[in-house]
Amino acid sequence: MAGEYLRLKAETEGGELVVEPSEDALHEMIIGLSSPDNTFVIVEPDDDDPVWFASVSRLEDGTYEVEYRDAVRERHHLGVEREPDRIARDVTCWTAETARAHRALGRNQSSADF
Repeated sequence: MAGEYLRLKAETEGGELVVEPSEDALHEMIIGLSSPDNTFVIVEPDDDDPVWFASVSRLEDGTYEVEYRDAVRERHHLGVEREPDRIARDVTCWTAETARAHRALGRNQSSADF
């Protein structure tokens, strides 16, 4: 619905869940990533079937793979970064911009819309 607030969540592979994650919370989640069973964090709408997300995965060499995907707007970016503070800032900005764009579409997007 137009103007409807879309709540976000961040969750790690290890099970840590933060609703409405701040940049600082994301930074802490990112620096807490480690092998073998807590290698990624995903930020997405707190929805049953979200159509967009940002994810950060810790690679074995200590770098981070960062992925942004928005199926509705057909956007996808995958890259490797080294700085957790920059990643947290970029993910925060991207998720805020993407949430605003989806609100502007005038409906709460789900895969059932396709």
